[in-house]
Amino acid sequence: MQGKKKFTPKIFYQLSLDALVPEDNFYRKIQSELGLDFLYKATRNYYGKEGQASIDPVVFFKILLVGYLN
Repeated sequence: MQGKKKFTPKIFYQLSLDALVPEDNFYRKIQSELGLDFLYKATRNYYGKEGQASIDPVVFFKILLVGYLN
């Protein structure tokens, strides 16, 4: 007999990703020491003025950094 799971969604979820990451995490230390706000000014000329908003340059840099470090 094939079973079927009955899913009943909850109205409220109490979850914080920040609480799931330990305080001594390597990437938390990098985030506290490395200020990446300079990327907005450095990449301003490479982004267009029209169309949909693209990915945030800080987020893109963090993705590349994690890929490099791992």
